[in-house]
This record gives sequence, structure tokens and C-alpha cells, in this order.
Amino acid sequence: MASFPTCSAEELTPLLGLAANATAAADYICNRFTATSDKFTNTTYAIDNTYLLFSAYLVFAMQLGFAMLCAGSVRAKNTMNIMLTNVLDAAAGGLSYYIFGFAFAFGGPSNGFIGKHYFGLKSIPSSSYDYSFFLYQWAFAIAAAGITSGSIAERTQFVAYLIYSSFLTGFVYPIVSHWVWSSDGWASASRTSGSLLFDSGAIDFAGSGVVHMVGGIAGLWGALIEGPRIGRFDRSGRSVALRGHSGSLVVLGTFLLWFGWYGFNPGSFLTISKSYNTSDVFYGQWSAVGRTAVTTTLAGCTAALTTLFSKRLLVGHWNVTDVCNGLLGGFAAITSGCAVVEPWAAIVCGFVASWVLTGCNKLAEKFKFDDPLEAAQLHGGCGAWGLLFTGLFAKKQYVHEVYASGRPYGLFMGGGGKLLAAQIIQILVIFGWVSATMGPLFYILKKLNLLRVSKEDELQGMDMTRHGGFAYVYHDEDSSSHPPQGFTMRKIEPSSATPSPIV
Repeated sequence: MASFPTCSAEELTPLLGLAANATAAADYICNRFTATSDKFTNTTYAIDNTYLLFSAYLVFAMQLGFAMLCAGSVRAKNTMNIMLTNVLDAAAGGLSYYIFGFAFAFGGPSNGFIGKHYFGLKSIPSSSYDYSFFLYQWAFAIAAAGITSGSIAERTQFVAYLIYSSFLTGFVYPIVSHWVWSSDGWASASRTSGSLLFDSGAIDFAGSGVVHMVGGIAGLWGALIEGPRIGRFDRSGRSVALRGHSGSLVVLGTFLLWFGWYGFNPGSFLTISKSYNTSDVFYGQWSAVGRTAVTTTLAGCTAALTTLFSKRLLVGHWNVTDVCNGLLGGFAAITSGCAVVEPWAAIVCGFVASWVLTGCNKLAEKFKFDDPLEAAQLHGGCGAWGLLFTGLFAKKQYVHEVYASGRPYGLFMGGGGKLLAAQIIQILVIFGWVSATMGPLFYILKKLNLLRVSKEDELQGMDMTRHGGFAYVYHDEDSSSHPPQGFTMRKIEPSSATPSPIV
């Protein structure tokens, strides 16, 4: 927050000479100056809070993007189910993050592991946080839960979604965000007390690790413990494509996520009115916000084009779903270093992210891992690459502006290996923490028969068996239980009689 000069009547009185009522005049001038200064301070707070609220709205809009992407990526018989889980990620995550999550993440002063203040937003607003900050961080927390829901789509019981979503947003995710983003966190580059990790701290500006790796690794364990969908691999172990039913919804969801990412990455500055006190009055944090939007754009665009042509070479056709996933992989990767790298480096990030995603998908197929949305590969794999990328390409000037002067920066930019070492530690601890918490949770749910639906429900589709009817009349190519009925957007209810074809 910007500070303004103060006025002292004792200092001003001598400057007014021996004029009558000099002291009264000095008091009047100082009072008017202080009032004007307060107005500027209030305006600065208002501008920064409005900026943060607008960014929070953009990030929350990504939930609609997740919902559309998930709906288009699953078979039509599970459309209502996956849409409802996305709604519940936001609803259950809202309450759990309000009661516990925000306090665990940002409840300082505290220790380096977990926060301990602000439960139920007690003592908010304060000099440290306002309500807008809570809303912004809640939107991030439910994004992590939304990632996980894609990995376990089409075969998971409804109650399991409620349990894992509340646990992830209320405990698992907040602990990681405390480590990396809180001023007390042991790995935080913004730490204000104690020594920094490798004299640097881990730079994860908008959450390649905190959000994307957490959601992706949670999804990895959920999908591994639950097992692949029925029919995903044949008896000989060969992969069988269970294609999503709507490329249109996939593209719509991708564009909504793209739009929301401009709140996700540039919004992570939290303020926009800060000056960098350079000789160029036109250069300040507002410039860094714009640069972050540019690096985000370039990484995603490069990843999309790389995926387009690589898939053409590998499989012989142009696939819009693969291009959308490649685009999102580029965004997930650049999220860590978006504020501290040059635009040209973002192109490198996106190019490599595309191949990381392709490689992760090949490994998933080899080991018979089934993730309907490629969420674990995309967010987990590309998120990890994004952290490494930051340790390689972070620019000295930008690191010093965004964090503090004298900090280590990218290895390839001449800054040594300390930042890269901190990034590697962050990758390892996130993988370990999420594995140690979400893995046992999914295993317990499985043992209690609360994780996976029955074979009959999975084959028939959860829209019919669990949600009272299909989203619309449809015919899945891999389903023989429902005859072709045409296509309409009206909902139908379960019926023992076979409906007549729609002409």
C-alpha cells in the first residue's frame, strides 16, 4: 500500500514567520493536508480491493469452465452427475474454506506449517486482509477440488465427492498454500520472519504447484485407487477410447477457463496501484500485471499449436479436444512463473508443456491409468514442469520487483541454482503431502464401499440411476442398453416403457 508524507504543525509554524496566528494557520494547513492524504489512502485501498474482487469473479467464472469441460469430456449418460459435482465443489468448498481452510492457510502470526487464526473469518477485515482476499483465495481452493473431480469422473459415488471436496479445500490445500504463500510459511518467498528456503523461497506466483499439482496429485490417487472405467481397456490390455459426447462443450469450457485465467495469474498480484519507484513514472505494478497477462497468453497459445501439429504427426488427424487440453497444459505450467519471466520464455514454457502432457498421457496409457479429463497428467505433470521452468528462467529484475532485491533468480538467467533447488523441494513436498493425505482418504472410502458406484450403475449411467433422468436424449456408441433416440436438449425421466423415436 502506498504511503504519503505526513504534516507536522511544529515543523510548519517556523516557515510561516511571525505572522499572527501562525500556529493556528499551521494546524489548519496540516489538517487539510492530512485529510487529503487520507482520501488518497482510501482511494488506493478501494482501487486495490476492487481489482482483487474483479479478479476473484474471474477465477470463480472458471468453475463454469470446469463444468462445461467436464460435461463435454464424459459420456452423455453421466452429464448431470459431473455437472452436479462441479456445483458441489464450490458449495462444499465454500463452507469448509470459511470455517477452517482460510485460517489454516493465512491465519498468522503462526508457525511455518499451519495457520491458527481467522477461523470463521474472525477479526476480518484487518490491517492484513479484507473480505475480498478471502473470496479470491476461496476461488483458488475450489479450483483445486474441481481438478480432482475430473480424474474420477463417471464412476464415483456422490457421497465421495462431498467428503473429498470438503477435506481437500478445508485442510489439504490450505496447508500447502500456507507453506508457499503465507508470510509465515517455511517455503514461502514472501516470508517475513526466519530464514528463506535456500535464501530464496519457492516461487509459485499463482499456483502451478499450490493449485494445479495439489488437484492433479489428488486426482491421481483417486483414479488409481478407484481403477479404470469399465471398458476403458480390453481383455488384452489395449486402450479403448471412451470419448466424451460433446466437443462443443469442451471448447466452450476451454474458452471460459482461458478467460478466467486472466484473474488467476494477473490477479495474484493482489494489488495494482503499487509503484516500483523507478525513473519511469509509467512503469509500476500495473505494468507487471499486463506483462503477466501476456506471458499467460503466449504460453497457452504455444502449447495449443504445439499440440495441434504434434498430434497431427503422431495420430494423423487434427483433434480439437487434444488442442484444448494442450492449451490448458500451457496455462497450468506458466502459472508459477508468469510474473517473473520474459514473454519469450513463456513460449518455451508452453512448447515444453505440450510435450510433457503428451508424455504423461503415454505413461498413463502404458500403466492402464484412466483419467477421463487427463486432469492428473495435465495439472500434475504440467504444474511440476512450471515450477522447474521458473527455477530456470526467472529474471533478476522481475524477481526483485515482485519479491525482494538480492534474491536468487533463474539458473539459465545467471542466477545460480538456489531458486531451482527450492522449486524441486516444493515439487517433492507437495507430492508427498497430497499422497499422504488424499491417498489414505480414497483408500478408506473404497474399503467402506463409499467410493465407486456399482457395475450396473456405471454401465447404465449415473444420470438415470442416481439423478432421476438424462440431461438430454442421446445414444452413446459404446452403450447397447439404450437404443438411438435422436437428439434433443429436453430432460427425460426414467420410464419402464421404451420411448418412441423422435422424428
